[in-house]
Amino acid sequence: MTSQPLEILERLVTSTSRLTRIAAQATGRNTSPAVWRTLGILSTDGSLRIGELAKASRVSQPSMTKLLHGLVEDEYVYRIADTDDSRAWLIALSDKGAEALAEWKHTLATSLGHLFDDLDESEWAVLDQATQLLAARVQTEVSVA
Repeated sequence: MTSQPLEILERLVTSTSRLTRIAAQATGRNTSPAVWRTLGILSTDGSLRIGELAKASRVSQPSMTKLLHGLVEDEYVYRIADTDDSRAWLIALSDKGAEALAEWKHTLATSLGHLFDDLDESEWAVLDQATQLLAARVQTEVSVA
C-alpha cells in the first residue's frame, strides 16, 4: 500500500533533520547550527533586518544580535543601511560568508558519503529527482556539479 501524503511529508521532515544532524556530527566541528542556518537564510533570502532574520532563523532578537556580532567579527556578514528606514540596518552575506557556507555544505555532503556508497544509478536518479522537486517547492537552487 502506498503511503499517504501526510505520512510521506512527516518521514521527509524527520529524515532530513536526522540526516543533517548526522552529517554535522560527523564533521567534528562545533559551530552552532544557528550560524549555518543564518548564513543559509541570507544566501537564499537576501539581506534582512535583524528582527526578520531572527524570526527566519527561529531565535530571539537578542540571540540573533549576539550571533551577528560573531558573524560580523568573522566577516561572514556585514551591515548595510536600509533605504526604507534610515534608522534600521540590513544584514547581508559577505563573499567570505558565502564561501564558508559553500565549504560547510560540501563538508556535510562529504561526511555522508558512507551512508550512500551502495546506491545504484537508478537510486541516485530517484534522489536527484527528489532534490529537484524539493528545491522547487522551497525555492532554492540546486547546483549541478
